[in-house]
Amino acid sequence: MLQLDALSLTQGDFTLSANLHLPKGTRTALMGASGSGKSTLLSTIAGFFLPDAGRILMDGTDVTHTPVGDRPLSILFQDGNLFPHLSVFDNIALGISPRLRDVDRGAVEEALAKVGLSGFGTRKPADLSGGQQSRVALARMLLRRQPLTLLDEPFAALDPALRREMLALLRTLCDETGQTLILATHDLRDAQALCDRLLVLEEGRVVVDMPLTDALATPPKALEPWL
Repeated sequence: MLQLDALSLTQGDFTLSANLHLPKGTRTALMGASGSGKSTLLSTIAGFFLPDAGRILMDGTDVTHTPVGDRPLSILFQDGNLFPHLSVFDNIALGISPRLRDVDRGAVEEALAKVGLSGFGTRKPADLSGGQQSRVALARMLLRRQPLTLLDEPFAALDPALRREMLALLRTLCDETGQTLILATHDLRDAQALCDRLLVLEEGRVVVDMPLTDALATPPKALEPWL
């Protein structure tokens, strides 16, 4: 479903280089030390950075030069990117259309129910807890109905128990939709809670690419910092 073909991007003294193929429905944990290139890789796949060489293919279609908004993916950052002046309902509705008057209200209510926020539609983000704000961002992502989801440590600011709760919810939602997913994380427990494949980056290069169960059974040296 996602293929990175001889992808290369240089930013100052840092170079990202990747060859990668992720089958449809794969849930991949992307790990690496700070500065290893996790966010850069996700941002390049999403289209925020244009690679110097190589191609990005989604379902066999070359999207290397496709604008961010036209790529078949959703991306969720740590802050959730909620608009503080909009209600929870309107924040979620933006996952369907920037023209809120055209939104299917029933679809928004269904998304709210799936993330356990029925009745919260009229509230503003400032009235919600951190976990509830994360649920709003998840609901908006659901409504986009994109086959690929990129997550850049979206729950890192939450306490461990709440983070596990959000990952369990995300796993259930992904089971329902069959989405392909890449989760950047510093926590191996987060990877175990959601993912079935492991990638480890070192200085912009993929040094581990294997099933997560195999990596846990016989840990490669690059995984040692998180064990």
